[in-house]
Amino acid sequence: MRRSLAVFLAVTGVIVIFLVHSVYTLLTLLVEDGSADAIHSAEIPAPNSPLIDNMPQYIPKIIHQTYINESVPEIWREAQRTCIDIHEDYEYKMWTDAKSRELIATEYPWFLNTFDNYSQPIQRADAIRYFVLAHFGGVYIDLDDGCNRRLDPLLSYPAWVRRTAPTGISNDAMGSIPQHPFFLTVIESLREYDKNWRLPYITVMYSTGPLFLSVIWKKYMSSGANIGDGAGGGRVRILMMDEYNRYPWSFFSHHKGSSWHGKDARLIFWMGSHWMMLTVMGFLLAGVVGFGLWWVWGRMLLLGQRRAKRRDGGSSSVWEKAMGWGWRGGRAGYELTERHPV
Repeated sequence: MRRSLAVFLAVTGVIVIFLVHSVYTLLTLLVEDGSADAIHSAEIPAPNSPLIDNMPQYIPKIIHQTYINESVPEIWREAQRTCIDIHEDYEYKMWTDAKSRELIATEYPWFLNTFDNYSQPIQRADAIRYFVLAHFGGVYIDLDDGCNRRLDPLLSYPAWVRRTAPTGISNDAMGSIPQHPFFLTVIESLREYDKNWRLPYITVMYSTGPLFLSVIWKKYMSSGANIGDGAGGGRVRILMMDEYNRYPWSFFSHHKGSSWHGKDARLIFWMGSHWMMLTVMGFLLAGVVGFGLWWVWGRMLLLGQRRAKRRDGGSSSVWEKAMGWGWRGGRAGYELTERHPV
């Protein structure tokens, strides 16, 4: 019995270790707040401050946005216009579906098959933003993000992304110098994470979206590459929520827009708002499954001993008695040895 228990515990331990290892990066994201690399308010001069002119510029003055074609819907034109109007000295690039595919086919042919075979159009819109930042550098801005102020102070960080709630980083506003090691790592990881998770929302989020970017960011930090400021540094700075869009002096403002989220997203959002209940239920389910595996394991051992005793004619073992079975001999074979009065 001791040996069988040890084997059972060892197998269970291996399974648990495998499962924890598989989601370890996701678990560590729950406690990662990005504060070590935060762009603090004190670092950012006020809008139109002469101090901005003294800050170095590493990121080129390019604004990237994406849409199906050149005809941006009316609902986003105001946000788009705010970014263009206050950055008249910036180059503006609108990446349509055709232009996006042309860039991939010309400069990154190794990725074209993956790009063409994404099941959701938003996956291509996600992927191209990483490629244009890695290739040209500049600032990527979602069409539903307007600009409250000039982005010049953010050009002094070789790479930055923004913090999102409840954890991780988002991909709706990002900046980078060309060939920054973080965004090179991101584009190199896209094929590895191109998996279908059945639910479209999960598939998008974990193959190209913010969850994918957050996982790569966490692995990038763990690799030791997230060090060094300046043009040759590999550090990725984090634009926190206050500096992103919470105040009049923040860089961006959020505008209404359509969503690519499907019905499955409602389930995910519901799960996010009831995570405590689901966590408790998960532990209970794990306990039930563990007990079930223990019972099945015991039955398998019992059946093995049962066959052996039929051949040898031995008596009941401690394990069998503990399970409530015993050997009666003869044709009767095994039967319950402990019966409770009816």
